[in-house]
Amino acid sequence: MHPRVLEVTERLVARSHATRQAYLALIRGAASDGPMRGKLQCANFAHGVAGCGTDDKQSLRLMNAANVAIVSSYNDMLSAHQPYETYPQQIKQALREIGSVGQFAGGVPAMCDGVTQGEPGMELGIASREVIALSTAVALSHNMFDAAMMLGICDKIVPGLLMGALRFGHLPTIFVPGGPMVSGISNKEKADVRQRYAEGKASREELLESEMKSYHSPGTCTFYGTANTNQLLMEVMGLHLPGSSFVNPNTPLRDALTREAAHQITRLTKQSGSFMPLGEIVDERSLVNSIVALHATGGSTNHTLHMPAIAQAAGIQLTWQDMADLSEVVPTLSHVYPNGKADINHFQAAGGMAFLIRELLEAGLLHENVNTVAGHGLSRYTQEPFLQDGELVWRDGPIESLDETILRPVARAFSPEGGLRVMEGNLGRGVMKVSAVALEHQVVEAPAVVFEDQQDLADAFKAGLLEKDFVAVMRFQGPRSNGMPELHKMTPFLGVLQDRGFKVALVTDGRMSGASGKIPAAIHVCPEAHVGGALARVRDGDVIRVDGVNGTLRVLVDDAEFAARTPAVGSLGNNIGCGRELFGFMRMAFSSAEQGASAFTSALEHLE
Repeated sequence: MHPRVLEVTERLVARSHATRQAYLALIRGAASDGPMRGKLQCANFAHGVAGCGTDDKQSLRLMNAANVAIVSSYNDMLSAHQPYETYPQQIKQALREIGSVGQFAGGVPAMCDGVTQGEPGMELGIASREVIALSTAVALSHNMFDAAMMLGICDKIVPGLLMGALRFGHLPTIFVPGGPMVSGISNKEKADVRQRYAEGKASREELLESEMKSYHSPGTCTFYGTANTNQLLMEVMGLHLPGSSFVNPNTPLRDALTREAAHQITRLTKQSGSFMPLGEIVDERSLVNSIVALHATGGSTNHTLHMPAIAQAAGIQLTWQDMADLSEVVPTLSHVYPNGKADINHFQAAGGMAFLIRELLEAGLLHENVNTVAGHGLSRYTQEPFLQDGELVWRDGPIESLDETILRPVARAFSPEGGLRVMEGNLGRGVMKVSAVALEHQVVEAPAVVFEDQQDLADAFKAGLLEKDFVAVMRFQGPRSNGMPELHKMTPFLGVLQDRGFKVALVTDGRMSGASGKIPAAIHVCPEAHVGGALARVRDGDVIRVDGVNGTLRVLVDDAEFAARTPAVGSLGNNIGCGRELFGFMRMAFSSAEQGASAFTSALEHLE
């Protein structure tokens, strides 16, 4: 093992000892009771099976049959989740084939950042993760189940499902992906049209045509944003079947993998004799593996929020510093848009997960000695699935990349490090994803232009007020202020200005996610402006230095003068409408971005 990976893992274990042991005691105590439905009062049990058919009722009266909870984020407004419409029936039929039962335990909400981008609904994004976790807990609360299957893909949905499921970590649990849509127009072509539209060189009709050719069918969006990062991390953590993350929807192989997932989850139950609950899979080693894979692929910066929150749900105290220290030694092995021109289908064709995991294992960058839903040991994930005469089989994955412009071995990595920086200085702490930012753009020192709304920046651009070197400070965008919406509405304008030769950067207490592109952006800055963070004292014209090479974030103002300034106060009047007023209680409870922007942090610390 690489010494840095061991070092980070060991300190994570030491830091988390008390909370992790309390968590394990909790789930092992719950697991010791065996099938919970066997201990229910007769009326309770009768309620739980009243909606089942005769055969399923009879199976559930026998304690050797597994009852599997199905929790789904299906809706047909999200392309990624539309394929889940048919999954419950597929799963139930697959379970009946082996004498077990599946019950649809509950649905969770699933909002799309792509649809709500720049709209008021985007301010519900982080809150929706917490609601999904709560909904998952409600779905699993009936004590009827021996195992669970989670159907979810996109941005906040997978983290929310996993956070909720981990509080029922005594249940064997498998995540079932739906796969990416087939490739449409290239992501570069899509981005070019967006940028031309921002400059007034493309019509709205051209923009709409481009977008619809890009987002055109069921499945995840094909760029490497948060949704596809979720899938990659779930597989590296051993929560998917090997090689199942990026198989396209509505194909025979996809259906075979869903059927096999239903069979496999029953093999992990107490009745099977090979008991492997979720809480024993998600441990310090699997979390370190997930961060290594995140860095190796230039994955979504949203996971600097999600992974600490997920870890906390498992009794583990993961920090940004842990993530940054790993980034220093993990090479970048893939270039998928926005880090390159290829999409996730090209990544899959070039060698995909099997090649990636083999390379990282052989370099000593991943823990092999981990539990997974496919058995013990991560080397099982160097295989990929195929249909052979209609039967699902796994074969060893490729030992060479089929396209080194997309996926490379460690020996010829795109970069010797992973590209995540912890940014720190007198403006606070944040993160920057530098893997998509050219080296010559990673350091910007320029006067600040302060905004508190994305539209204000767009208006300033259109008025010609931003034709200069500057650092855009977009404040009052943190979790407690307005729920921490994504801020991609600014990206085309800042990209145009950078292309025109200006030195531009972004500093914000908001987030930019996995679609963060070529602009140096110090994001998730905390303390956020709403709670008196330093961004609230920045004024137009203050010179700010954003140094993505050395990880520093400073305003070049005399310390005494800066400290004496009265902080600006953001407007909370915009937290009304589109249901935002319903989430005021949750915004008040959110932890800092570095703690996962979670409403549950203090509650979990108290419980553990």
